[in-house]
Amino acid sequence: MDALSPLYWKDGALRLLAQTRLPAEEAWLECSAVEQVAQAIRVLDVRGAPAIGIAAAFGLVLAANDYSGNDGNQLAAAVERAAARLAATRPTAVNLFWAIERMKRRLAAVRQQPVEAIRRELLAEAEAIRSEDIAACRALGRLGAELLPERGSVLTHCNAGALATGGWGTALGVIRAAVEAGKRIRVFADETRPLLQGARLTTWELMRDGIEVTLICDNSAGELMRRGEIDACVVGADRIAGNGDTANKIGTYTVAVLAARHGIPFYVAAPTSTVDLSLADGGGIPIEERDPEEVTTPRGLSIAPVGTPARNLAFDVTPAELITAIVTERGVACGPDFRPQLEQLLAPA
Repeated sequence: MDALSPLYWKDGALRLLAQTRLPAEEAWLECSAVEQVAQAIRVLDVRGAPAIGIAAAFGLVLAANDYSGNDGNQLAAAVERAAARLAATRPTAVNLFWAIERMKRRLAAVRQQPVEAIRRELLAEAEAIRSEDIAACRALGRLGAELLPERGSVLTHCNAGALATGGWGTALGVIRAAVEAGKRIRVFADETRPLLQGARLTTWELMRDGIEVTLICDNSAGELMRRGEIDACVVGADRIAGNGDTANKIGTYTVAVLAARHGIPFYVAAPTSTVDLSLADGGGIPIEERDPEEVTTPRGLSIAPVGTPARNLAFDVTPAELITAIVTERGVACGPDFRPQLEQLLAPA
């Protein structure tokens, strides 16, 4: 399978595959300023927790490059202002804040060096975040593939593929690795309302790789489970609390409840950078609410009377008790008692 990468650095700019235009058009955006990166994150041209973090890291490189003086402390101040701007774009995905803090630590370590040296160090750190994410997705994919049956159907929700990461993907990384290992896996992709990431992005990725995929309405999952047509569920995550409670795209909680009702394993796949041990449970995870027009007027098409009130929760929280296992690049944590396992997986080597 080709290694799709939705974002990369080239000639002093961050290039992003414009995900709002998929699948109709494969267009690339060239971001040469922090504000362009912030806007791309906000409007979902780049999305998925790991990819958002990577984009923010390169956004701080752009801030450093934009500084025209020779004072390392002033450059650092400019980068820190840019970090605050990027951190304000989306509240739920912890990888955004993880990547920003990692870049700020690197900046603190080198801020007394010449300006050009600081820029080189920041670019190297951003590149490392990207390459480490790709490697993590490959590793967790191999571990997760072992959990899937030799032959069967897997349900996934939203898009947790290469498009949501530096490349390869989390939930789709598990599926890709299983197929590479010779397992005969068929995928059911929830459409994922209201922005249809499953319909637009997951199907596009899997069809590109030649993996059998069938698109279903979000509210079809329960009936397919009742019929015995789904053998496992695999989803990604935007933030995992210390006890294993997991925030993911709205609708994930519903899938987990249905899976529990029908005795179907429910797996979460995410790099350790998505685990937030500072939160005791999912009650502390901030849940983003987006523009109600994404519900009433999806992709510019009005489907409700003008003035209809709407709520647009972007994420929900799946309780740890509904999760069979959490797959990371460092190992698999099995329920129901996730905290000691997650702490061990995140402990320094």
